[in-house]
Amino acid sequence: MIVFNKLWDVMKDKSVSTYQLREKCGIDSKTIRRLRANDNMETKTLNKLCAALSCRLEDIAEYVPDE
Repeated sequence: MIVFNKLWDVMKDKSVSTYQLREKCGIDSKTIRRLRANDNMETKTLNKLCAALSCRLEDIAEYVPDE
C-alpha cells in the first residue's frame, strides 16, 4: 500500500497549507481528501505535488507492505 503520511510533514516543514497546495498545483479538495485517505493517485498529480513542494516522490509517499 502506498501511503502519503510524509506529504503532511513536508507541507508542515515548508509552511504550505492545503489551500496553498490546491492553488499551486491546481488540484481540488477531493484530491486532498483522497491523499488523506491514501487512495490511488495519478502520477500526474504526484508530479504536480513534487513540483509545487520542490521535493522528490520518496519525500511525500512510501510503500508499506500489507500485513
